[in-house]
Order: sequence, then structure tokens, then C-alpha cells
Amino acid sequence: MINSISNQIPMIDRNVQTSQAISANDVHKQFSTFLKDSINKLNESQNSSDIATEKLVRGEQVDLHEVMIASQKASIQLQTTIEIRNKAVEAYQEIMRMPI
Repeated sequence: MINSISNQIPMIDRNVQTSQAISANDVHKQFSTFLKDSINKLNESQNSSDIATEKLVRGEQVDLHEVMIASQKASIQLQTTIEIRNKAVEAYQEIMRMPI
């Protein structure tokens, strides 16, 4: 048991060293890509909800429950995105208040 744990410790150290080798520029690009993809998915959700609502208003053949589900999904995604943005702004403001 102790040998198996001690064998895992060097692996953990190597993983930490490897993760430190990632440059700040790479992390910035990954985070930027993640944010863009998330915002694009939110936009697609909002657009599909709008299209379904427009079809319902025009009297086209759509199920009311599908329209409501799409609308609620878009609403929840928007609320979640706004809360994440608020938390990020709060974290930034807290960092800016820290004494140097």
C-alpha cells in the first residue's frame, strides 16, 4: 500500500511540472476560445428560441411545449451567463482592491 502511494507521488510531481510549462499566452488563447464558444452557444440558443416563438405566433405547425422548453433553456443559459459574468467582475474588483 505504501509503495503504491510512493510510486504515485513522483507521477504527481511530473504532472505539476508539465502543467507549469504551459505559457500564459496558451492559457489566454484557451480561455478566450472557451468564452467565445460559450457565447456562441448562448446566441444559438437564443436564436432558436426566437425562431420557434415566431413560428408559433405565425400559426405554423409547432408544439407549444417545444417552444416553451426552448424559451426556458435560453432563459436559464442567459441567467447563468450573467451570473458568471458578475462573479468574474467581482473577482476582478476584489483583486484590484488588494494592496500591493
